[in-house]
Amino acid sequence: MKQLVQQELYKIFRRPRTYISFGIIAAVTLIVEAALYADGKTFIDFALASLTEQFDIQGNIINGYLVTYIILQSLIVNIPLLVALVAGDALAGEANIGTLRLLLTKPITRSKLVWAKFLASVVYTLLLLLWLAIISLGLSLIIFGTGDMVNMKSDAMVLILKDDVPWRYFAAFGFAAIAMTAVAALSVLLSVFAENSIGPIVSTMGIILFFTIITNLGLPSFEVIKPYLMTTHMIAWKGFFSDPVPFGAIAFSGFVLMVYTVVFIASTIIIFNKKDIKS
Repeated sequence: MKQLVQQELYKIFRRPRTYISFGIIAAVTLIVEAALYADGKTFIDFALASLTEQFDIQGNIINGYLVTYIILQSLIVNIPLLVALVAGDALAGEANIGTLRLLLTKPITRSKLVWAKFLASVVYTLLLLLWLAIISLGLSLIIFGTGDMVNMKSDAMVLILKDDVPWRYFAAFGFAAIAMTAVAALSVLLSVFAENSIGPIVSTMGIILFFTIITNLGLPSFEVIKPYLMTTHMIAWKGFFSDPVPFGAIAFSGFVLMVYTVVFIASTIIIFNKKDIKS
């Protein structure tokens, strides 16, 4: 299995388009950091306008912690697409170039092949999140420094002391890994049904966007299904920046996402084992 995963990782990272995701993350991060460095004071003055009328807020408000949070908010829709760019190509890519049948002539089971494709996609996803952590949190701390973090929500403002922030980001990125693993599993599942990678990539983003809209609309008719939607639980990482932190709710969301992952991969194996491979 280890050798299979290594082979799949080699296939992933020999493709130039794999590095597009890393480039997009770097570009978005640098643009946000440059904008906040140039005009961050105006942004903060506008965001805290109602509070500054009643309180005297001082200190380094625009610091690396707040900038990173803003960057993560900006990339929240894009990360699943970047994961799907590779995971959606897992099986569909082999079918597209006509190597899937040849691959199955090797002494490996179809189930092992699915696991190898999925685990390689997970490694890629983790590296993508590590790069995001380095380029957003690491670079933002270098440029803007540290300080107490002001989390400006729609209905409240949460002040987190700077010594209490690092573990929250560590936990948030860890939770993001669970969420993006579920997205990777969904993309691998969709790749079983396609003969090229465009279908799984577009389908993954379509599903994520559709259920994200349902999650955010807040209509009473959707309240019944919202607790069961994957997208409802994908944003639970924000809970680490609340006070107090809703550990129970976050743990439940992590559990739901892992159940989704298991269901997606189990479905992929069942369908792929029964599929008539013609390419």
